[in-house]
Formats: sequence, C-alpha cells, structure tokens
Amino acid sequence: MAEFFLPKNSKIKKGKAHAAAETAARPKKFKVYRYDPDSGENPRYDTYELDLEQTGPMVLDALIKIKSEQDPTLTFRRSCREGICGSCSMNMNGKNGLACTTSIEDLKGEVRITPLPHMDVVKDLVPDFTHFYAQYASIEPWLKTATPTPSGKERLQSPEDRAKLDGLYECILCACCSTSCPSYWWNADKFLGPAILLQAYRFIADSRDEMTGERLDQLEDPFRLYRCHTIMNCANVCPKGLNPAKAIAEIKKLEMERAV
Repeated sequence: MAEFFLPKNSKIKKGKAHAAAETAARPKKFKVYRYDPDSGENPRYDTYELDLEQTGPMVLDALIKIKSEQDPTLTFRRSCREGICGSCSMNMNGKNGLACTTSIEDLKGEVRITPLPHMDVVKDLVPDFTHFYAQYASIEPWLKTATPTPSGKERLQSPEDRAKLDGLYECILCACCSTSCPSYWWNADKFLGPAILLQAYRFIADSRDEMTGERLDQLEDPFRLYRCHTIMNCANVCPKGLNPAKAIAEIKKLEMERAV
C-alpha cells in the first residue's frame, strides 16, 4: 500500500469539529459574597468558574447557573428577569445595578458580586429591606384628596400634568440609588434617601393630589430632606435612567418658595 507524507510545516484545513473545540470554552470567574448569619461564621467570598459559551449573557444568568449546577446553597433574589421588579439589585464590580440587565461582557476581569452596600444582610446576596420599606410607607405613597370624588368619574388630569410624572413613576424601588448615596450610608436612620424622596415628589407633582402642603410639612427637616448634597451617585446607577437628585432639588425649591 502506498504511503503519503506531508511536509513538516504543511497546514491542513481543519474540520468543523476541531474549530468548534478551539472556540468552545470562554472561562469567567465570579467571586461571590457569602454570609449565613445562622451559621455563626464570618462572611467570605466563594469563587466559581463558568464557561460563557454555556451561560446566558446577563449576570443573573450566571448566578442561576451557579445555583443550579455548582452550589445550591447560594441565595439571591430574582423574579421578572426583565428589569421591572427590582428584586435582583446587587453590587457588581463596585457598582449597584440589576443582575438581570447587567451584561457579563461589560464587566472586565473577575466579576465580584456583593449585596447592596450598607444594608443588613439576610443571607448571601439578599439585603434586609425592612427599614427601606418602612421609609417608603412613611411618605404615604398614594393619592390623598380633600374634595369629593366627581360623581361617577375618575379624577382626570391634562396631558401636560400627566407629563410631569414622567421620570418619576418608573421607579421600581430597587434601592440601587439609595445604597450608593454616602449621605444615606451615614444617616439612613433619619435621611429618607434618593429613592424615597423621588417617590415623595411623584405625589407632590401629581395634579390629582390635594395634600401638597401636608407632604411638604413632613419633609421639612434637616435630615429627612436636606442631607442630599447632589453628588449624583443616584442618577449614575439608576437602572431605569431616572434622576432622583433632580426630584430632590424640586422638593427643596418648593420648600423655599413656600417659606418666601
């Protein structure tokens, strides 16, 4: 039988299987904060490695894959996966955001994931929102009126008045803004923070609400409102592109106009 020899430096056209094998693996490491208060142990970081070719594009996809295939004890919140519910808010490579809308490709190097900063931790990546929600309840986030409801009709507003709520009603209470605010870190017991003050202004700005004076009275306080120094961290991290600092400035403006 005849034998055939190829030159030492000759190149052979690679088949599809060989090409696929070379591009199959794209390893990425995820360093995840772990803490279980019931265990009595100190917090730690666990490192997991995933193949991005076998993982969805978002950080939440990576966390779900880790929990499903590597560590079922990993705990985090998630629900809609569409940037609507705000459940999966966390800190990724030093910036607050939603895991479901943060692309892994946008995070360079090893991905470090921690809970939202300066909040008590229930477990792993789950922060305790008890105080945050209590602050939200304190501003009475519903329409308050004094006049009777029009007979058989809704309380209507003009398109111009409705437009004033744009950039306010979209807030999903994920707390990314409040937990990126140094004033909230130092004074969370008294300062309402960007998210709650944005929600407060949403009702002050609503033409259907008739308790503007009462709402401004509640906010007129050196700590509840005036700890904001407009450093804009809140607007920088908001996953919905809102500007809580602007809303807070509008409240301060109304307080000043009322005083004058």
